[in-house]
Amino acid sequence: MAKAALLPPPVSGLLWHAAAAACLKLLLIPSYRSTDFEVHRHWLALTHSLPISRWYSDETSPWTLDYPPFFAFFELLLSHAARAADPVIVHLHRGLGYGSGSVVLFQRATVVAADSCLVYAAHRLTRRWEPGKGRLIWVLVIWSPMLLIVDHVHFQYNGFLLGILLLSISYLSEGKDLAGGCLFAILLCFKHLFAVAAPVYFVYLLRRCFRGTFARGFGRLSALGVAVIATFAAAYGPFIYHGQMQQVIRRMFPFGRGLCHAYWAPNFWVFYIVMDKVLSFVLRRLGFDIQMPTASFTGGLVGNSSPFAVLPQITPLTTFIMVLLALSPCLIKAWRNPQPKDAARWIAYSYTSGFLFGWHVHEKASLHFVIPLALTAVQSPGDAKHYFWLSIVSCYSLFPLLFEAQEYPIKVLLLLLHCVAMFLSFSALFDGSARAKATASESRKGDGSGREEKLGSDQGRRVYHWLDHKVLFVRYFTCRVMGSVLASLHSWQ
Repeated sequence: MAKAALLPPPVSGLLWHAAAAACLKLLLIPSYRSTDFEVHRHWLALTHSLPISRWYSDETSPWTLDYPPFFAFFELLLSHAARAADPVIVHLHRGLGYGSGSVVLFQRATVVAADSCLVYAAHRLTRRWEPGKGRLIWVLVIWSPMLLIVDHVHFQYNGFLLGILLLSISYLSEGKDLAGGCLFAILLCFKHLFAVAAPVYFVYLLRRCFRGTFARGFGRLSALGVAVIATFAAAYGPFIYHGQMQQVIRRMFPFGRGLCHAYWAPNFWVFYIVMDKVLSFVLRRLGFDIQMPTASFTGGLVGNSSPFAVLPQITPLTTFIMVLLALSPCLIKAWRNPQPKDAARWIAYSYTSGFLFGWHVHEKASLHFVIPLALTAVQSPGDAKHYFWLSIVSCYSLFPLLFEAQEYPIKVLLLLLHCVAMFLSFSALFDGSARAKATASESRKGDGSGREEKLGSDQGRRVYHWLDHKVLFVRYFTCRVMGSVLASLHSWQ
């Protein structure tokens, strides 16, 4: 019986979760679609209709291609199926703004199908875990309300990309550094915004390569270097051949966009901007001649950006330095003791640092640390509380993405169900573990009075957990009020 308890959760259970989640995603097909829907449709037409030498220079639509080459090749692959479904989808000019039922069904279905990468990653990560922890990871990852909101209502392919990231983490956690590093390189060639974790990967893999003799370490490092260079050569080689690399880099890093995204991510720069507005208001009231900026702090298109009236101007270099400073504790730990079991935690920390201090951070970037952090949430009650609070606030910060009235019940219901599922699952996991340990200890001691004392302690612990989670809900509603205040300040000029 003891051995059976250590068996991993059955794959059939994971497939059930994946199938049920897919049915829910299909029900969301008629829901609101953001401009990202037209962005990806245009990329289908662009990659299908134009030669590769014109992909990153075409300006037929304002939604120009600004993802790395592997994602462009992914769109090219999908475009062949899109042409069979409806030829207008991939027509460069007739397809502009095309929103028929066929294109909606096709593009929504591709996101659901691409999530199979995330499902496989969840399987690979949990195949050696305890059944309870494995099933909880499935719930937190596959049923993530943030992914449902961003990918299957708003429209993007984050589940597919995060599946590659989780696959990389799964290999790192098993000590398979070459595979983990290669998968991360592939991920960067799909979406460069994941590069925030590159310093952690570099330090961790460098130390892991030289954990034995210098000769063996140099061999490991050489193999990893060749694999990474080959990956980037496969992605960018065609564009180097056509002399398009400068244009590719310009499209991928449009620093002319504002410091903050159009929907503000709840990070450090929000408070910095609010402070600048408050100071400018106070100083103008005191009689100082303060010029109010005419350009916007936010924007999705390239233009004038980040004007401040009082505080020092913030440049992309400033944010880069601050992200590196925030990463330094993690880099030091990864250098001193590069343990595979800590890889997920360090990667989640790196994306948190990028979210807090990065340039033009999308509110959707919270997915980059919330999903990997789910892997650590099952390790201890402290990690579970951290994830519980962070996932609620991060999910709530995505609510402005769905601003139409008919989507309001969807986003609220998804968040409430997520809260209930986390509360019940974490309580069952850690209270069950505590009772099992108590029972084992009592059976060894054979002390009946100790059993009663331990049961009382368990009841007290459950009450404490209940009260502690209530405090977390209070924090959540505090953040909600705070977000409303910041939104009001944002609208005030």
